[in-house]
Amino acid sequence: MAVSQPESSGSNGFSLTHEQRDTCYAIIRHNIRTYRSAGVVEVVKGKQYAESTLRILETCQDSSDHCEGWRYFIEKSDLQAGSDPAEATQRRQAELERRESKALCEEKDS
Repeated sequence: MAVSQPESSGSNGFSLTHEQRDTCYAIIRHNIRTYRSAGVVEVVKGKQYAESTLRILETCQDSSDHCEGWRYFIEKSDLQAGSDPAEATQRRQAELERRESKALCEEKDS
């Protein structure tokens, strides 16, 4: 997908924060009906770029795909921008499982 990087100022003319420019975001595809995740679609740098990429994905999405419940969302990520989507999905899933396991252990200790 060829989307140009945004300028370093927001749409309102104010400068973006360091976090908004330099944080990586994963774009995730999931189904709102089945709660099934299709994994990471892309990892990009910068909140504004993530949001514009998300809008492009939504615009290009086939209407039948949308009717079946498939949507996209962004989340902050420690993955590197440009990461392979399959590898990024595996790493994200491993991190989610690690956090869930930790939460369960903490719950047992309470």
